[in-house]
Amino acid sequence: MSRNKPIGQYLVEQGLITTEQLEAVLSKQTELREKGTPKRFGEVIVELGVLSEIKFAQALAGKIHIPYVDLSNPDIIDEEAVSKVSEQLAKKYTAIAINIQGNKLTVATDDPVNFEIFEEIKFACGMDCKPVLATRTAINRAIGRHYSMQNVDSVIEGVDALSSADEVDTEAQDRIENAPVVKLVNTIIENSFRADATDIHIEPFKTFIRIRIRVNGDLKELMNVGSKIHSAMSTRIKIMSGMNIAEKRIPQDGRFTHVVDGTTIDNRVSSIPTVNGEKIVIRILATGNFALRKITDLGMTDYNYKMFEDMIKCPHGVVLVTGPTGSGKSTTLYAALGELAKPDVNVVTVEDPVEKNIEGINQVQVNEKAGMTFAAALRSILRQDPDIVMIGEMRDSETADIAIRAAITGHLVLSTLHTNDAASTIVRLVDMGVQPYMVSTSLIGVIAQRLVKVLCPKCRVPRVSTDEENALMHISQSVTVYDRKGCNECGGTGYRGRTAIHEIIHCSADVSKLIAKNAGKDEIEERAKLNGTRLLRDNISELVMQGVTTMDELVRVTYAV
Repeated sequence: MSRNKPIGQYLVEQGLITTEQLEAVLSKQTELREKGTPKRFGEVIVELGVLSEIKFAQALAGKIHIPYVDLSNPDIIDEEAVSKVSEQLAKKYTAIAINIQGNKLTVATDDPVNFEIFEEIKFACGMDCKPVLATRTAINRAIGRHYSMQNVDSVIEGVDALSSADEVDTEAQDRIENAPVVKLVNTIIENSFRADATDIHIEPFKTFIRIRIRVNGDLKELMNVGSKIHSAMSTRIKIMSGMNIAEKRIPQDGRFTHVVDGTTIDNRVSSIPTVNGEKIVIRILATGNFALRKITDLGMTDYNYKMFEDMIKCPHGVVLVTGPTGSGKSTTLYAALGELAKPDVNVVTVEDPVEKNIEGINQVQVNEKAGMTFAAALRSILRQDPDIVMIGEMRDSETADIAIRAAITGHLVLSTLHTNDAASTIVRLVDMGVQPYMVSTSLIGVIAQRLVKVLCPKCRVPRVSTDEENALMHISQSVTVYDRKGCNECGGTGYRGRTAIHEIIHCSADVSKLIAKNAGKDEIEERAKLNGTRLLRDNISELVMQGVTTMDELVRVTYAV
């Protein structure tokens, strides 16, 4: 009976969505149909943020009684099964073969009632098909991952053939039409994205080019290629990112977008001359295809989340997020902006660069060569009647001074600083030349954060903590902690993903008095702890005892501060 029931009605009956949400989805679907851009119910409900893609797929699987599979688990997909269906056919129908049993091929799709898919696959490979359900995103990533790995060898062979030629024509090297190099660059970017890398390092040496990617904060080698193609490779990346291909003696910056498995990713590029040629680093940034993170998704404890929420509710003042490069500061700021950006407020940002375009927010790009510095941009922004201002980074005393004055005159200012902990951020502002009384009257609070690696739940190994470890966690009795091991699911690293830890100082009346008196870091920190601030070490100690991360991570993160 439930098979014939509309999926929307089924979701309401299951308590997954409300009637009002269903009406909103159906209304949007009708609107898209009338515009000539029709979309399926599942696509619309995910785009509107009513249900996640995974939740919807699991609900649909339950309704039509077809198994749901999680394709992020590498053990699920059999390479022999993948090879039975051509890449062209897999991409045409967004379907991937994952298993073979006798003469039956198990095929994962997000549209299991479309019999045309299975008829064409059956005709192409001569095997009966059994459908299972997976999300479109997971299928696209699986197609990219498995078919691209089959193609990597041929790409490398093409590149090696180019670089092993007795004489390499310089003009031919520099031409972007050079197919092996184009394929190689695309393969590097695509495989890095599928590995959840944040950065790609292309490093030239005397006889080879080393390509490494940063995953979970650590660099790991992706591949090595011959050094003779370095010129062609760097030219290709420079053209993609709008850089000057003739200039090889000075550092350059650029950016480009690239579509991987149906997702548009934004890439920021930096080149710098080394003794063996230009080293290029590509930063892979999140784009509009990814939903903006909410502040509930930042990994904060309930206690810290409540403090953060109270801080950004203040109508005016300064909220600072602090931490080293790559600690997730921008993600936290964007999450706060997503919470604050309403139709009745004017939100303006000044960033270098604009990392993520957010609808409904006015974003300004810094251009120092043209004289558009943070300070100059900030002065202009304050004449644009803003309610909320986000400054990408307080880099100098002039920017800090203008930001503090903006807060005192009734604006909410969000920004970042590079300091080790929350208390030293307050001292840094005074060191930058801002008067202590101005800091005390304008500062709402400071969030210090770090990213820590999350243990793979499949292979973590339990043990009892030692006395030394108990001392580090400030506990008196031994508890169960976990060490990493390594398995197929985590790529042998023992870790899967990262989460954030936070230290929040809310500038209450007594903390503000200390700031006005030009108190030191230790004094401010002690007062904040009495008011309930939990330090970074307290936060990560909780995660260690919960089995989320390791003692190694506790030592790495807290010994750096």
